[in-house]
Parts: sequence; structure tokens; C-alpha cells
Amino acid sequence: MSAALRALDASRIVAHVADAAERWQDADFPPRVRATAAIETRLGYTTPVVDYALDRLFGGVTRAALNAAIASELGSVDALDGPVERVDAPAAWARGVDRVAIVSSDTTIGVALAPAIFALCAKCDVVVKDRSDALIAAFFSSLAEEHPAFADAARARAWEGGADPDEGALLGGADVVVAFGRDDALHAIRVRCGIETRFVPFGHRATIGRLTAREAATLAPVLADAIARDALLYDGEGCLSLHALFVDAAGDALTDIAQRIAGGCERASLEFPGGRLAPERTAAVAAYRGVAAFRAAAGRGALFRGGDATVVVAPPFDEPPPFLPRVLPVIGAGDDAIASYVAEQRLPVQALGVVAPDAAAVALAARIRAVRVAPLGTLQDPPLAGHHGGVARIADFVRWIDAR
Repeated sequence: MSAALRALDASRIVAHVADAAERWQDADFPPRVRATAAIETRLGYTTPVVDYALDRLFGGVTRAALNAAIASELGSVDALDGPVERVDAPAAWARGVDRVAIVSSDTTIGVALAPAIFALCAKCDVVVKDRSDALIAAFFSSLAEEHPAFADAARARAWEGGADPDEGALLGGADVVVAFGRDDALHAIRVRCGIETRFVPFGHRATIGRLTAREAATLAPVLADAIARDALLYDGEGCLSLHALFVDAAGDALTDIAQRIAGGCERASLEFPGGRLAPERTAAVAAYRGVAAFRAAAGRGALFRGGDATVVVAPPFDEPPPFLPRVLPVIGAGDDAIASYVAEQRLPVQALGVVAPDAAAVALAARIRAVRVAPLGTLQDPPLAGHHGGVARIADFVRWIDAR
């Protein structure tokens, strides 16, 4: 346990984290330049895509956002420093646990950053299983430059899952383990945790979009561009990538909507070109496109190309989204049919993209068990003070001590 970090006021920790993140917002900051190149090498993404990701990753880490997230869950930032008075409840201290282990996912850029910084704000020792691009390790170095207390409390390194002899001890000795990955990887991690370890898993999830009949009838290029950007960023590999778009339309109207979105994809491809794909992924896209073209030739649906993207109209309703790079299925369905589709496909929904998150959209999100409702075009930019995966940001890293 880092006594030096425990000695700092939480407000000072928040300030140091925000100041370090501000340095990383500069695209010419040398550690960011090196990290950008390493991420491109690891994931095959193009520079504009990586820059977009890092701008949003660090741009959202501000004092205001950190303070808002902490206060919303703990009542106040001061609760991390010692007992605070509460209305009609005992005075209480949200004391951070001693050890937190975070296991990053293979694809999403900087996915471990948010839980790591909130665990540090709670004054926990943090170990992150970093990826080969060493993004989190580089940010931790920036934190240590802000204050030496972070040097002992924040550590990140790469290792092979299950192959490192220290992994079992790390997972078994952690008070909290946060893990990102596929279900099989999460199960393997969970069984290695201690009996009292708090396990916070983030598994594979999908994001879908929805256009009502009125919204579809008035689809403008700006909205088509927003939909395309959500679908094409990160080559559709993230849980917040748009994996399917449902439109309350059919026949020629649905085809016209898809064609407009393909135009948006063509424009988005200029700004965010596709990255390097593994041969098997390229082959899978070609195969899916070939089947869609065969259906279209038989009068079932349609197929459009927009830049390096593929928009498929009316794929079989009894099939799940393809989850393929830069492929967007456009499916004719209203809210009831969307709910049935999600239930039948057992689709774990991360976010629902809509034109406006009104009462009807929130009601649909509840039906499909989505954990976020957001305007189309903003799906890839979740707020730091939100609840990624529908869980707390900092509350999992503390244990309360009542002082009365």
C-alpha cells in the first residue's frame, strides 16, 4: 500500500490526474507521439483514428468531470479523506481498498484508463495489465512527474494471460479486479480471484441505433454522417461502435435511407480511413458482402458501398449483427420489433443510439437492457462522469467506514 498516496488529499489527487491528462491532449506531446505510433502498430488503425481516440480519451479527464463522478457516487470528494457528516445517516469515510488489478482488453484504446484513475483517486495501489503499446504505463509516468506518490501506487506492465507466474498472486491478492474481454477470458480471470475479491467484468457488448419513421423520412446528410462515424470508427471493433441500425421503414424507403447512409460512409472514410485488417477478417467481410449481393440479386434487400464501408439492407431478421469491420446492416423495424430481435438474439446491448434521448428512447433502452442512450454521432465519446457498462465509476474501489 502506498502511504505517500494515502497522505494526499483526494482533491490534490484529482488535480494531478487532470493536469497529467491535459498534457496528453497535446498531439505533439512526446509520450503521446510514441504511444500513437505503438497503437497504430498494434491495432492497425490509421493515425486520424488513433488521434481521435486519444483526444476523447484524455479530453474528458478534467477536474470538473472527476469531481462530478466522485460526488455523485460518494456524496463528496472529501469522503475519500475521512468521515464526513451525512443527512439522516451516520458520518462515514469512503476509504479506498488497498489493491486494485485491472486487465485491459485487446482492442479498445485506453480502456483501462478510467478505472485506473478512479482507483487512484480512491488512494488505492493499482496494477494494470497493459498492452504492447504501453499507453497506460506512459500515462502513469506522466502522473509520477506530477507527484512522486504515483510512482509507487500506479504500475502497468504487459504479460500473457495465464502464462505469467505472478498473475495468480496478483489476481488472488487484489481487493478489486476489473477485467475487460470476451466471456471465456473473464471466466478464466474470475476463478483466479480471491473469495472476497470484488470482481467487475466488462464483457463483449453491442451497440445499436434506431431511427423512427419521422426521423428516417427527414434524414439529412449531417445525421447520415453522424451514423457513419459511429459505425466506422475503430473499424467497428469497440462495444460503442454502431453494429446495426434499425429504421422504422420498409421497401424503397428503407433502401433510400441506407443509400444516404452509404454516402455518409463515403465521406467518413475520407476523414477516418480503414486500418490494416487480418487476412481472415478481410475474407469474412468479402464473404458477408457476397452473400448480401446474392440476396439483392434475388430481390431481397440491397447492398451499397460507401468508401471502404459496406451497408447491407434488410439482412435476415433471424441472424445477429455480423460484427465485421466497417460493415453496417440496416434493418427495417419499429421499437417492438427491435425489442424482439434483441431478445431472440440474446444481444447484450451497451448503448442505444438515437436522434434524441427522449422518453420513448429511454423506455426502449430499458426494454433491451441497454446501459446508455446517446445521440447518434456521440456514441464513441462517452462522458467520464457516466456509468460505463452501467456500473459505478469509483464506488467499487472503496469500503465504507461508519463513524457513529
